[in-house]
Amino acid sequence: MTTITVAKGDGIGPEIMDATLSIILAAGAALQIEEIEVGEKVYLAGNTAGIAAESWDIIRKNKIFLKAPITTPQGGGYKSLNVTTRKFLGLYSNVRPCRSLHPFVSTKHPVMDIVIIRENEEDLYAGIEHQQTDEVVQCLKLISRPGCEKIVRYAFEYAKQQNRKKVTCFTKDNIMKQTDGLFHKVFDEIASDYPEIENEHWIIDIGAAKMADTPEAFDVIVMPNLYGDVLSDVAAQITGSVGLAGSANIGEECSMFEAIHGSAPRRAGQDVANPSGLLQGAIMMLNHIGQTAVAEKVQNAWLKTLEEGIHTYDIYKEGISKQKVGTKAFADAVIANLGKKPSIFQPVSYANNAALSLPKYKRKSPAVKTLEGVDLFVHWNGHDANELAMKLNTVYKEGIQLSMITNRGIKVWPDGFKETFCTDHWRCRFKPTEGVQISNATIPSLLMAAVENGIDIIKTENLYAFDGKQAYSLGQGQ
Repeated sequence: MTTITVAKGDGIGPEIMDATLSIILAAGAALQIEEIEVGEKVYLAGNTAGIAAESWDIIRKNKIFLKAPITTPQGGGYKSLNVTTRKFLGLYSNVRPCRSLHPFVSTKHPVMDIVIIRENEEDLYAGIEHQQTDEVVQCLKLISRPGCEKIVRYAFEYAKQQNRKKVTCFTKDNIMKQTDGLFHKVFDEIASDYPEIENEHWIIDIGAAKMADTPEAFDVIVMPNLYGDVLSDVAAQITGSVGLAGSANIGEECSMFEAIHGSAPRRAGQDVANPSGLLQGAIMMLNHIGQTAVAEKVQNAWLKTLEEGIHTYDIYKEGISKQKVGTKAFADAVIANLGKKPSIFQPVSYANNAALSLPKYKRKSPAVKTLEGVDLFVHWNGHDANELAMKLNTVYKEGIQLSMITNRGIKVWPDGFKETFCTDHWRCRFKPTEGVQISNATIPSLLMAAVENGIDIIKTENLYAFDGKQAYSLGQGQ
């Protein structure tokens, strides 16, 4: 018996949650339910987060959270409960199955059946941004080894449990060799632990094009946060069944399961809403906690119901559908089909009652870290890199010298092209002279000399080698 936290939400939420719970409990789910209030009522009572402190305590105690859609009041000052929950509870993995339901739901890809697994906490979504000059702002892309290991391990464990055959990694490591390069490197390392599962890597641009054109070429796809955010919506859209999709947000301690659609307040209380999206989230929940036999039974009954033409208004089509039903009648039809398998759709099969094996990250032994130089980022309104180089050479310190200037990553000194357009943001690399080993103490003295010479240093980045391997990018053109 597993105790779960349930929030019935707003709008159509209570109706679809009641329908979902009736189905999974009829299928034999061993669940104890503890309900909390989140959403509009909590917001309007003056809590800008939409959730009370005692509700957080219940979620953290039970670890498993099944949430119906909520309504966030219009106007400023209200926080997204989904975003808050993902960040506070460390829900590092977003899981979005995208399966076509042809011919009952229109799609150009009738055999599509993929799962997008998206890293959920870092990448550009760390939200660390700065304006540094009049013309340039930056956003830091943070990729960590723990973040990579957790999401990639989850992707392979998910594929193993779901009897899927292949995991594909999407990155742009031909350009972002350090950040996306780490994600790809970790993918290759972890893939070797699962020889029974095929693995492959695609550059994100051609991979996305291939997914949109031939999604049947993929099975499970794992990727960093930004790419996953974009492509999970693309994949859901091209299945034609966004309103029928569920998602999971998985953490080391807690996990949240939900539909991806909103609360649809105009349809509330009419017994017309389709509970399928939340039901799909609940099926993912059952798989996550190891009640896979129940999850398999429910999913096959749901597919059987759809192919029998028993449909809610949102997917009902004359000539294809057989019976238009409401929320409760649809749930009753699924319950009546428990124990049956679809004949048009491929029946699902999950690993028998095996919860996902997700070991916590263990920090590796630190590498030997060697300082090899420093990049000084300079705000300068000139245009000629040779002039800036002359200015910077006045801050020469013994043992370290200017070796390169780039502008937006393109080398402009030495031997730059006059045709290269330059902004007012310059990366100026200082490296030790031959045979000299610099230390961290070298950098403050270099900065002080720059200040004394009227050079506006807006940022520094130390250049390191780890275990003798260079761990920083060169300028384009080097």
